[in-house]
Amino acid sequence: MHTCRVWPVAIAICLLVPALPYAQWPAYPDRNVPRTPDGLVNLQAPTPRTADGKPDFTGVWQRAYVPDISRNGRGQQGYAEAPFTPGDTPARREELRKAGNYAELPFTPAGLQDWRTYDPANGEYTASCLPFGLSRSMNSPDPMQVMQNDKYIALLFEQNTWFNVIYLDGRPHPRNLEPTWFGHSIGKWDGDTLIVDTIGFNGWTRLDTVGHPHSDALHMVQTLRMIDAGHIAYTVTIDDPKAYTKPFKNERTFTLMDTELIEYSCEENNRGLREGRIKQWTPPEKPKYP
Repeated sequence: MHTCRVWPVAIAICLLVPALPYAQWPAYPDRNVPRTPDGLVNLQAPTPRTADGKPDFTGVWQRAYVPDISRNGRGQQGYAEAPFTPGDTPARREELRKAGNYAELPFTPAGLQDWRTYDPANGEYTASCLPFGLSRSMNSPDPMQVMQNDKYIALLFEQNTWFNVIYLDGRPHPRNLEPTWFGHSIGKWDGDTLIVDTIGFNGWTRLDTVGHPHSDALHMVQTLRMIDAGHIAYTVTIDDPKAYTKPFKNERTFTLMDTELIEYSCEENNRGLREGRIKQWTPPEKPKYP
């Protein structure tokens, strides 16, 4: 089954398929979602907690859509290097480009070269239905379900049915990690804040839809803190010494949804790829970064 929620992505696979009706799960109110007397979701209810007293992130969450991590957006605080600002209008960004400014993020020379030469028309991995990677998946507006116990937290992305497991049992990262699309994530608690540390990326993905780069040295640190039952304060820090001269951070807010995930298949109706209108992407033969 192919499903498509409406979200404005430049290379959205949704645009590759005809506008046909798709299946939805029958409405079935979640008994664990706090509600007001009239049955509406009570987003301001107290933070739910697990049996061991930790904040309980269990639920389906609407995240901010972040096509460009250097810009502000609804529920998103971006980061940009001067003379850029995260509040720039498109006209201001164009003006800066014409003046020869391209480094809205703290690029290394290799990172800037990767950014300036990026052209999705030459082949874009998401258009080939390959995994978005952790950063770009967290930037997606599609719902994300959190499942939690005392050993693991699992992030279930509606988008193409991907997932990321966060280990809470105190284990370290393995010494010899096999690089993957989503990396290896371990978590720890700092009071009521969950800190998620992820390394071990293959370096083939992009940080966001517009194509800001990263290397296989990417180190992501995410924090999640429940404001109340209906909101999560989220931060992500990007640390990649091959692509960027210093770490930088985005801040976002997630909102609880009263819904269930539905099946999403990019591959099923990607006729543009099968019929040759989209260029097939393949992993680079040599690493992009030394």
